[in-house]
Amino acid sequence: MKKYSFYLALMFFLFVSNIKAQTTIFLSANDSGRVFEGIGAVSAGASSRALVDYPEKQRSEVLDFLFKPKFGAGFQHLKVEIGSGENSTCGSEPSHAITRDELLDPKPRGYEFWLMSEARKRNPKIMLDCLPWAYPAWVGNRFSKKSAEWIVAFLEVARKYYGLEMDWLSAAQNEMGTDLNWIANYLRPILDSHGFSKVKLQAPDDDSEYWQIFNELEKHPELSHLIDAVGYHYLDGREPWEIDQKAGRDATPKAKESGKQLWASEEWSQSGQEWGGKGALYLARLMNKLYTRDRITKFEIWCPFDGIYNQIIWGNTGVMQADSPWDGHYTVWPAVWAVAHTTQFAEPGWRYMDGACGQFDSSTWRGSHVAMRNPKTGDWSVIMVTGEKQKVKLNIGPGLKTGPVYLWKSTEKEQFIRQKPLHLIKNSIELELEPNSIYTLTSTSGQTKGSFGTPPERKPFPFPFTENFDSYSYGETPRYFSDQKGTFETCQSPRGGMCLAQIVPKQGILWYDNLLLKPHSVLGDENWKDYAIEADVYIAGGDVEIGGRYAERNKLGFRWILTSDGRWQLNWQYTTLASGQIANFKPAEWHHLRLEMNGDQISGFVDNKKMTTVSDKSGLKGMAFIACTYDRNMFDNIHVEPLPVK
Repeated sequence: MKKYSFYLALMFFLFVSNIKAQTTIFLSANDSGRVFEGIGAVSAGASSRALVDYPEKQRSEVLDFLFKPKFGAGFQHLKVEIGSGENSTCGSEPSHAITRDELLDPKPRGYEFWLMSEARKRNPKIMLDCLPWAYPAWVGNRFSKKSAEWIVAFLEVARKYYGLEMDWLSAAQNEMGTDLNWIANYLRPILDSHGFSKVKLQAPDDDSEYWQIFNELEKHPELSHLIDAVGYHYLDGREPWEIDQKAGRDATPKAKESGKQLWASEEWSQSGQEWGGKGALYLARLMNKLYTRDRITKFEIWCPFDGIYNQIIWGNTGVMQADSPWDGHYTVWPAVWAVAHTTQFAEPGWRYMDGACGQFDSSTWRGSHVAMRNPKTGDWSVIMVTGEKQKVKLNIGPGLKTGPVYLWKSTEKEQFIRQKPLHLIKNSIELELEPNSIYTLTSTSGQTKGSFGTPPERKPFPFPFTENFDSYSYGETPRYFSDQKGTFETCQSPRGGMCLAQIVPKQGILWYDNLLLKPHSVLGDENWKDYAIEADVYIAGGDVEIGGRYAERNKLGFRWILTSDGRWQLNWQYTTLASGQIANFKPAEWHHLRLEMNGDQISGFVDNKKMTTVSDKSGLKGMAFIACTYDRNMFDNIHVEPLPVK
């Protein structure tokens, strides 16, 4: 009998222990909390390159999913890179002032100005920001008068050519910190003297020495007024398992008590196509955690979408995918809706209710809740994310709306589904939440799960491919070319018509160590194997090359190189396989290069004459590319074609 009673008691204990205790969330109009500044995206590192080449219909649809309020992700802040012509993650973005002379008349190069313009068309209230990664060589020093002038010129281009007024400027070099004296002596004065006194400054945009800037401001209180917001990157690490770990990046008491706005100014370079792991669920958990733990009021995602060729590093990053402009295919990932659970239910200017922000279980951040209210209308929203099954009771206090309550739900199976409206009983609601899910409870309406029907099917890159650039005007970036270092833009050919020129005259101040890389631009398909690439080349100085079976960043692939003094060289990455010299070579003329990769036979041609054939049994495959030294070398009549395997 005792044994039976013991087992009965044990079974009862296990049953009870598996029932989660109910969490009561109290919403109060008198609850104090920080002002919500929004969820944003960081377009940088050439992550958005492919979108500008999309057919207009699909391009507009992608932009609506990203920026149109109450439709998709509805980003409320957009930060873009100030391009330099140097690689900044997945490619190089063109600079508005490649030379010192261009600073007198800066150019609207690149697509970031266009992207900001399109974002503001869809959301006139969107906040705009910019940040340098690398710098042109003429700047000399990243924290100098010249660098400040170069940065301010970017704002001038945005105003002159696009009618855009920037709201913020990240007064730093990406993940390289800032210099308060530089801000005080150069950047702020030059901003003010050029009519940008309303532009606010954020710093240090770093991914190390977390929160140390407050120690510097404490030493120099006279400079504190220069910094309006403090932002750091990857405050919870870079892996999903760190959600429950003590990563040592918590905002310090000094940071929280400073009165400064605190930002997660770059987060979550992971995989928006997944639900669990590094996907949408983790993103939702992280956004909740960083306010509750750190009082972070702005959360910025790198990057808005995957506009990166598959073979280039960091593909499949962002909240959706748009990386094949030749077919117009795009994919809306679950992460769009994870973001929408906040952005469609709260606008910048709403206020957090700290008493209603917390964890379902104090030992884990997998389940949490944050609440915000509109101080003007009494509207409110609660964003909840779960780890395990959870019971919740919501109490609505005086001063907040008590009409119908709307519920939106996302699970792995389906995202952002509107549920039946709920009705308060004595200003309360009780509900059960499914595990590993995202919910938003709100007094607001008007949210939508945007849709345009099925996008076009994905197709391979057009093959064969031919481009003579004659359809372009001066200074354009041609379709499907993705610059990885340097800047390639269309120009007038010495022999008439248009061609493509590399225009960066000298390696700039780098963001990361890629000294071995030349200026180069890639195109094509990662599965290309047996093919030929050919091009007309004009060597103004140094050397030019064409190549294929692109390996990866910093390595390239098979490289067919011709120098200004007539030397040729066939390389695999940085290893020379064959070399030679052309007698009586004339550099100031157009020459024709061809590289054939056919099975294990790799052959190089100059002016239709075979110079060498080498054998390679690696079986590699990959994209095509053009490259050259930091000279104004030119390319024309680029042609890529398949070869029958011998």
